[in-house]
Amino acid sequence: MAQLFFTQQLARFTAVPELSTDAGCLREGLDSAFALNPRLRGYVLDDQGALRPNVVIFIDGRRCLDTRRLDDPLRPDSKVYVLQALSGG
Repeated sequence: MAQLFFTQQLARFTAVPELSTDAGCLREGLDSAFALNPRLRGYVLDDQGALRPNVVIFIDGRRCLDTRRLDDPLRPDSKVYVLQALSGG
């Protein structure tokens, strides 16, 4: 099963599950996480369901290609990392 990991930056605002999923694409995998914590959706996706500009997702070491459809395929052994950019000065 593919594994999803969320960084600690997101955990400052809401509970972030670390989960395994049999999803075939990224959006399905994210929906699995959002089912466990619906508040997480607003930190990761915008109102149109696209990836927020300050969030980046890596699947097996490669950046997510389609930030709107989120249809990048997941393999059964995929590792998915959801990162929120930090800012400051």
